[in-house]
Amino acid sequence: MLLSLSVRDFVIVDQLTLDFSDGFTVLTGETGAGKSIILDALGLLLGDRADGTLVREGAERAEITAQFDCAGRPEIAAWLADNELTGDDDELLLRRIVDRNGRSKGLVNGQAATLAQLRQLGEFLVDIHGQHAHQSLMRADTQRGLLDAYAGASALTRDVLDAWHGWQHARHAREDAEKSSRESEVERERLAWQVNELTELAVQPDEWNTLNQSYTRLANAAELVQSAELAVDTLSEMEGNCLSQLATVQNRLSKLSSLDPRLSDTLSLLDSVEAELREVVHGLRDYAGGIDEDTAPLLEMERRIETLLSVARKYRVQPQDLPEKLADWQAQLATLEAAVDIDALTRAETASQARYRALAESLSGKRRQAASELSKRISAEMQHLAMKGASFAIELAPLAEASAHGLESVEYLVAANAGTSLRPLAKVASGGELSRISLAMQVVISQVASVPTLIFDEVDVGIGGRVAEVVGQMLRQLGSRYQVLCVTHLPQVASCGVLHWLVSKHEEKGHVVSRIRALNAEERVQEIARMLGGAEITPTTREHAAEMLAMSATTP
Repeated sequence: MLLSLSVRDFVIVDQLTLDFSDGFTVLTGETGAGKSIILDALGLLLGDRADGTLVREGAERAEITAQFDCAGRPEIAAWLADNELTGDDDELLLRRIVDRNGRSKGLVNGQAATLAQLRQLGEFLVDIHGQHAHQSLMRADTQRGLLDAYAGASALTRDVLDAWHGWQHARHAREDAEKSSRESEVERERLAWQVNELTELAVQPDEWNTLNQSYTRLANAAELVQSAELAVDTLSEMEGNCLSQLATVQNRLSKLSSLDPRLSDTLSLLDSVEAELREVVHGLRDYAGGIDEDTAPLLEMERRIETLLSVARKYRVQPQDLPEKLADWQAQLATLEAAVDIDALTRAETASQARYRALAESLSGKRRQAASELSKRISAEMQHLAMKGASFAIELAPLAEASAHGLESVEYLVAANAGTSLRPLAKVASGGELSRISLAMQVVISQVASVPTLIFDEVDVGIGGRVAEVVGQMLRQLGSRYQVLCVTHLPQVASCGVLHWLVSKHEEKGHVVSRIRALNAEERVQEIARMLGGAEITPTTREHAAEMLAMSATTP
């Protein structure tokens, strides 16, 4: 709901602040007083194009600010979050600044916003019905949405949309798989051949390092045996070997230790050295005896090494990396083979399409029933609005191809006069007719519409008398569900307002300025009398005005 509107240096308004309430509010005033300024200001605030001529004469820029109550409107909170324009909880602040050169800036909750964002946000907040229409009812998606809401099919509409996306996802997956299958056939064959070659090669992890170590040992077997035997001879076998010389040293020092006890520690160390040397001799004998000098295993290892080197060079990797390369190719091949299960993807697409079709056909049935009922009800309301013989219809045209929103397009058609053909609502030329048609539609679909603030301009063009009373009563009825503002020049409509604002024009300091103020009960009688009788207001006119206000107050 619109809570407040502040306008500064806009057209002929120097400064104006209005606080709004719910219910039905009327704005009246002399011709040319600026009654439509509020509509123009809100239109600019909600994304209309800016023009430097909108800036009041003598001012540098115009500023328009509005505050809205968004409590209970999760769709607005979601939109603000998606666009990173979140502000205080349950409140929304819009601002538009226009300078004399026509440059403008939009702000949402104090943050810069584009005109497109202002327009999108405005669709949640206000519908302005009239010759200068900021009017969601003209859009095809709104017409479709209102019909679905009236049919009680909003949830089904969402299910159809979800099913559509599911179907399209399945279709794209199948198409991509078919394309990928054709493009990757050669790749799969290449990978399969390479995987088969390395699998048959049976390269084991760390085999290359182990193989090279074994080969080096076998290739130098004779030298290793000879060196080990020489070491054994030097340590224990040949004349003057290490162990025998060590024994001589031990005997001599043992005799001397009785003369000097300090040699005991040295003798203990020599005993340890002797023990370790004997362990070394024993180990070398076992080592030399364990070396196989048979050349057959050596030849086999040479062939294996050459094979691994050849395959590694072929695939441009190191021999030790062959097992990792095999695992990588196996994973790639598995991915390609899984992606080409065209039959499974086709079955999934068919199932998704069938689900969409079933939901869409159910939605079509609900739409047909609701379209017939809604057309009759709106046509009936139009008869009360000086549109005798006019008719309204909702056309459901089958689409050549299914869409995310169902199997048919939805278009509102109107015949404004008896004997004329139905035409799209968007092509109705008369602003007054369009406003009254919109009013009839709003009355009928008010229980499902979501925009909280409705503003009507020129709904009373070309009507009077009893029809004007009906219009006023209809607007008052809408005011029980919405915040309704109406610019009017008819006393019958003005007398139905719960609140009454008077728009006037004055000259101040050489400039014409517009003022708006709320009227009290006595002032309302005076204004209604002016609207009834013109410049000269008689007691009879005042009595008539008071009677109209009293009767309107008792109207449910």
